[in-house]
Amino acid sequence: MIAVGTSGERVRELQARLRQLDLFGRNPTGYYGPVTRESVLSYQRGHGLVATGSVDRRTWSSLCSRSRPPARDELYPPTTLPPAKPDRRCLTGRVLCISKSSRTLSWMIDGRVVSAMDVRFGSQYTPTREGLFQVNFKSRDHVSTIYHTPMPYAMFFSGGQAVHYSADFAARGYAGASHGCVNVRDKKKIASVFGQVRAGDKVVVFP
Repeated sequence: MIAVGTSGERVRELQARLRQLDLFGRNPTGYYGPVTRESVLSYQRGHGLVATGSVDRRTWSSLCSRSRPPARDELYPPTTLPPAKPDRRCLTGRVLCISKSSRTLSWMIDGRVVSAMDVRFGSQYTPTREGLFQVNFKSRDHVSTIYHTPMPYAMFFSGGQAVHYSADFAARGYAGASHGCVNVRDKKKIASVFGQVRAGDKVVVFP
């Protein structure tokens, strides 16, 4: 029924069901790659099925009997990776809550997540600073004076470090890194958050 290289809604449901059973450590992507294959193999081995790494009718029926139909939020989560539990400093006020371990940013107001998105950070030579900061100023169409690269929807919080949209991140993913900024790859989401964030709002960057 489903094998490596296929994609679509059925694959997304498969991943969500495997995630319910703690066998798929990511959020659903809809693409059946090596990670999904290993998850299927683990399920098959644990339930007396022929371990092929592909989903036949017997595997699908077994999986459906041990999991529930995924809700929409399970099928279409806001980030590729599950957001980390918010740092305690994120639980009050208006905060850009940024987790390095989960590589996610959550825009939070009074402890409630309003929006979440994938982010990437600086390399080991230009690390993103950790700690409690605040948004110093915003610049919708900013261009770096040092690297001469566009930084749309920039929200500066520590010297030259800012949260901003990155076309490079959108194109290359985690194969690249920033010069210390917090890069966002979803332009629509960061544009929306940029319109809501005010100068003085908190920024929390934690491990």
